[in-house]
Amino acid sequence: MRKHLYIKGSWVEAAEYRPLYSPYNGMNIAEVAYANEAEVEQAIAAAELASPLMARMPAHERASILGKVAVLISERADECAHLIALEAAKPLKAARAEVDRTAMTYQLAAEEARRIHGETIPLDAAPGGEGRIAYTIRQPLGIVAAITPFNFPMNLVAHKVGPALAAGNTVVLKPAGQTPLSSLLLAELFEEAGLPAGALNVVTGSGSIIGDILVQDARVKAVSFTGSPEVGIGIRRKAGLKKVTLELGSNSALIVDQGVQLDKMISRAVTGAFSNSGQVCISLQRIYVHELLFNEFVEKFVACTEALHVGDPLDPYTDVSALIARKDVERSLEWIAEAKRLGAEVATGGVSQDNVVHPTVLLNVDASAQISCSEAFAPIVLINRVSSMEAAIQAVNDSRYGLQAGIYTNDIGTALAAAERLEVGGVMINDIPTFRVDHMPYGGVKDSGIGREGVKYATEEFTELKLICFKKE
Repeated sequence: MRKHLYIKGSWVEAAEYRPLYSPYNGMNIAEVAYANEAEVEQAIAAAELASPLMARMPAHERASILGKVAVLISERADECAHLIALEAAKPLKAARAEVDRTAMTYQLAAEEARRIHGETIPLDAAPGGEGRIAYTIRQPLGIVAAITPFNFPMNLVAHKVGPALAAGNTVVLKPAGQTPLSSLLLAELFEEAGLPAGALNVVTGSGSIIGDILVQDARVKAVSFTGSPEVGIGIRRKAGLKKVTLELGSNSALIVDQGVQLDKMISRAVTGAFSNSGQVCISLQRIYVHELLFNEFVEKFVACTEALHVGDPLDPYTDVSALIARKDVERSLEWIAEAKRLGAEVATGGVSQDNVVHPTVLLNVDASAQISCSEAFAPIVLINRVSSMEAAIQAVNDSRYGLQAGIYTNDIGTALAAAERLEVGGVMINDIPTFRVDHMPYGGVKDSGIGREGVKYATEEFTELKLICFKKE
């Protein structure tokens, strides 16, 4: 199966193709186009040509196209889920959930396309503003570069493509090298839905080649990137005056206060730690439990973890499958070994089979260990005891990241204080930090990035605010 580039509404043969292998069993899935500089230039030129048409397209037409895509995804949900499981090794039941969310994200984008608006400005609120009427409008930026990761290959694409098109922009999409197939299917669905040629272009291949061109080309007016802080910081430096939205990951933490009923939240916490093998930007990686509950929490958490089914992502019963690449398996095992050298105890897991790291629970992890300081992006979670809420909040904040955090507590004062003091973009009270629905504002502080996703907020990011002022006389 050979997969071409999608440029200007057509499937374009590339000069080079490379094999794509399953992360789970190494099977050759497809031969995928590997775009060169000239081919990326074609995609940008196509997006530029289509830009005036998209900017003039009535909001209801943009909404209709996005709504049709949502319906088409739902109609082909099984095919989409199978493709995600195949290329990303995401367990099938998690892939199905992602497909459902993807359809919802495009539906939300369709709704946002209909309600992009400005406001009137009372200029006479300041001396000298008398006799004038002013209002604002939001206009599309032009070309948006969407650079997406492997872990949610349909829904994180939707969070960039949907809002960009809703606002009247055109898009050049660079999907992750391991998960291009679902993005190429998306191009097919948008074509079927009636999107004008050139409004969406999909170029696959090297991130360093394609990404650098997109980030530095003056015709591209905005870059939306999800990935590592190192790459994101490089994008920010190269982008100049472009709008840049960066979602750069985390080592998300959960606080469990004394008095919490554990039976109501253990399975939820286990899901947050090990869903998609921990390859989630807001995966639960650090848990700080009050010392009065620590032993009970660990016992129940480990038992629930050991009940997870590990195996083939295409098996509908699988909970945890392969990591995206062998190097991530090796890194995960190195981090576990380092934590042990620093005094941590492995309560369960700590081993791998082929590209699958078994769900791993570490206890009493030193704050200097990589598994505490850095983003694991693997099925590893640490559980440490704390003596007070003050100590727990300090431990959570002792991180270069700040995407989301969670706290379980029965005390409203404790919840409100934690909500104010936790240095993150979102605080989930009586829930895990892994909670996300697709219309909420989503993004972080510190090295977790800049800007906000969530369909409404991303749509605003992809517009320019313009003031229009009339002098009455």
